[in-house]
Amino acid sequence: MSSSEGKLSISSSELDLDRPNIEDYLPSGSSIHEPRGKLRLRDLLDISPTLTEAAGAIVDDSFTRCFKSNPPEPWNWNMYLFPLWCFGVVVRYLVLFPARAIVLTIGWMVFLSTYIPVHFLLKGQDKLQKKIERVLVELICSFFVASWTGVVKYHGPRPSIRPKQVFVANHTSMIDFIILEQMTAFSVIMQKHPGWVGLVQSTILGSVGCIWFNRSEAKDREIVTRKLREHVHGANKNPILIFPEGTCVNNQYSVMFKKGAFELGCTVCPIAIKYNKIFVDAFWNSRKQSFTMHLLRLMTSWAVVCDVWYLEPQNLKPGETSIEFAERVRDIISVRAGLKKVPWDGYLKYSRPSPEHRERKQQSFAESVLRRLEEK
Repeated sequence: MSSSEGKLSISSSELDLDRPNIEDYLPSGSSIHEPRGKLRLRDLLDISPTLTEAAGAIVDDSFTRCFKSNPPEPWNWNMYLFPLWCFGVVVRYLVLFPARAIVLTIGWMVFLSTYIPVHFLLKGQDKLQKKIERVLVELICSFFVASWTGVVKYHGPRPSIRPKQVFVANHTSMIDFIILEQMTAFSVIMQKHPGWVGLVQSTILGSVGCIWFNRSEAKDREIVTRKLREHVHGANKNPILIFPEGTCVNNQYSVMFKKGAFELGCTVCPIAIKYNKIFVDAFWNSRKQSFTMHLLRLMTSWAVVCDVWYLEPQNLKPGETSIEFAERVRDIISVRAGLKKVPWDGYLKYSRPSPEHRERKQQSFAESVLRRLEEK
């Protein structure tokens, strides 16, 4: 860790996120009764700082919370509400979903019937070809948003094509890119995906200058860095969009920003995205769900509601390191979107133990504490 990284301080609010709430992990129906005498739950955890830290790691931690989907509270719990819930299911799956599928199908038909001729017949006329392809990419993204009944409110001036600027945003799902792309044809830096998503990336999105990488390939980092610098300093290029967290986070927390986007010597334009979970949780947990199933979940919801803020551009201050610059921009986005900052690298998500192993540890610890309290 560099000295500049060591200077970054962790606020007490961030540390408070690691304080465990064991009662959340007790078996359902169990509760902690006040034991005889003066022994309390905190007495078991305050024996030493080491035990407190260990208990917090076993029971819960701020890193794990960043990647948890929070299911909505059930509201169909009585005989009056249950029929309404059943009616809603019928409407969403048998009325809204087929209509949305038709809309998306029409969108693809319009897009492909125009994109293919433009792509092959206008070769040699690069300026006109790129302009039409940008419009078509924005169009198909608009059809995608319509297929979720997307209700998106944009705040601030629309991004424009200017040299030496890069846009950065918090990351919740791949639909972040679609929502931003329907307004402006960004060139995005994104993980290469398999299947039909990878085909779209390498063909259609490649026409707007998107840059793909494979997280497991070390050499890809050098290639991406070189292409990024060329793109940022080039003329007549689409605005570049980067998700510096490097992974999808559940739109409640903000993990550390990678410093690459802040070392380019250009203006950084923050974008804050906040989803309203009233109808659906837009978080995509790629380890548990394919993107196709994620889209189907959105298409069978009532609507996807979110706000997008284009915030004031930022530049590196005198004496400020790239890491400090990244943290300052993260502060701006987190405050605007109402996200809680945590001092974690999102890439740790790909080297964590399996959820089943962690849940067994949590359950075992909670049961042992419960037995101890009952003995007293």
